[in-house]
Amino acid sequence: MSPQQWIPLAVIPVVIVLVLLRNRRRRVLRPNLLWVMPAIVGPLILLGVWGSTRAVGASPFGLDVWAILLVGAVLGGVAGWWRGKTITIEKEPDGSLRSQASPLGLVLVVALFAFRGVLRPLIESHAAQWHLNALAVTEAFLVFALALIVLQRVEMFIRARRILAGRPDDHVEVAA
Repeated sequence: MSPQQWIPLAVIPVVIVLVLLRNRRRRVLRPNLLWVMPAIVGPLILLGVWGSTRAVGASPFGLDVWAILLVGAVLGGVAGWWRGKTITIEKEPDGSLRSQASPLGLVLVVALFAFRGVLRPLIESHAAQWHLNALAVTEAFLVFALALIVLQRVEMFIRARRILAGRPDDHVEVAA
């Protein structure tokens, strides 16, 4: 194996452990700032998708490509909503909110990256046989990530507003 192949394989477990350790403690949640991450990531991902339509040799997106992108957006939205539901949000006595990410959310993200890593070479090598546009599938993963980020933040915002208003949270605790 070349260093380009084994270095990411060595780094990923270390990053996962660090993220799990970081997510063990509760952090201050500021609902008024939940829009920042989607506002930064969204235009970058959309610019990447737009840029791929302008790439040399790339054909403009047809109906089939838009359908693949829509499937990526819907699946990403469902995954983001579910991931947002797994985050515990609690109101402190001083009125501030604290959140704690569930290990299940990290498992979801790691599983998705692993699935993408396995699926990508498979699709690239069989795209013609399966009548798929490999570029569209790659772009669908980007749209999936964008929808995941946006819908996770929307779900957290809705729940945070409900908690701040004093209404009980309908969040069902997911066993980790």
